[in-house]
Amino acid sequence: MVAAGLNRRETPKTAANYNMKVVDVNLRRLRSFVVLAEELHFTRAAAKLFVAQQSLSKQIAELEASLGTPLLRRSSRKVELTAAGVAFLATSREVLARFDLGVAEARRIGEGRDITVRVGFIAGAALELTTPIFTEFAGRYPGSRLQLQEFDFADPSAGLADGTTDVAFIRLPSSTHGLVTSPLFTEPCVVGVYTAHRLSDRDRIRIDDLVDEPIAIGRTQDTVWRDFWTLAGPLGSRAARILIETSTQSEEMEVVAAGMACAITPAAAGRYSPRPGIRFVPIDDYPGSTVAVAHRLNPVNPLVTAFMEAAEAVRERESRVIQRIERWDQYV
Repeated sequence: MVAAGLNRRETPKTAANYNMKVVDVNLRRLRSFVVLAEELHFTRAAAKLFVAQQSLSKQIAELEASLGTPLLRRSSRKVELTAAGVAFLATSREVLARFDLGVAEARRIGEGRDITVRVGFIAGAALELTTPIFTEFAGRYPGSRLQLQEFDFADPSAGLADGTTDVAFIRLPSSTHGLVTSPLFTEPCVVGVYTAHRLSDRDRIRIDDLVDEPIAIGRTQDTVWRDFWTLAGPLGSRAARILIETSTQSEEMEVVAAGMACAITPAAAGRYSPRPGIRFVPIDDYPGSTVAVAHRLNPVNPLVTAFMEAAEAVRERESRVIQRIERWDQYV
């Protein structure tokens, strides 16, 4: 996966960051610290936790020793958080909230109750792998439900950026900050042109052939995505040309069919969005677009990892399908 840009197969080893000093920072101590930080009074906090004040003091002292820094300032008159305590309180609350939610969801799964996985996707999803992935996941977790939602060009993360979805099929390159991704396949890029366009009779073209052409581009704030689909990287200063913004793939195809602009697009557009009046021509010297399955770091939904594993299992099993998707000759 890619965490903030890291491939899933290259996930950093946690052992490198493992600290023996904090091995005993358990959930009981975290809960005690959170309650005390909220009450700022040992007697009230101990009563709320149903423990003796001496026991609470010992837990906090052990927690501070494990972390190697004081979390609280104590005096005969008051208790207050240190700067380290304020920072650790936010982390502690998040850890406890995620743990409690994970326990609740695990119990739901164990008891056979339904759990929903929200799956985001952009046009085309995972192409021919989409249905096999859904089928694989449903076979592994028959008590689960998939809630599907399509996103337009404005959100290449397909709902992951704002937490609308749990897992998504996305296209790379795009901004992957805070995401973990697992690539499924990479397909060629083509240019969609009006059939009367000067390039429509070519078998293949090169990037330089598009220097002076108006380009249709999805309306988005994701500059990584935008630069890729406008050829801004390889063209550099020569990329200052007319850009026509669109919101959806169908809108983009209308612009092309009207002869208003060309569109750099995945090769699958020829299969999934065939249109009278449009021809898709392979681009010889441009990298392909990768479809990946992705999720946010530290996912809350316990079935996210299971969905990723199902997608990866299909990827390994359907190698022939992927070879056909990635071949140039079927698009010529």
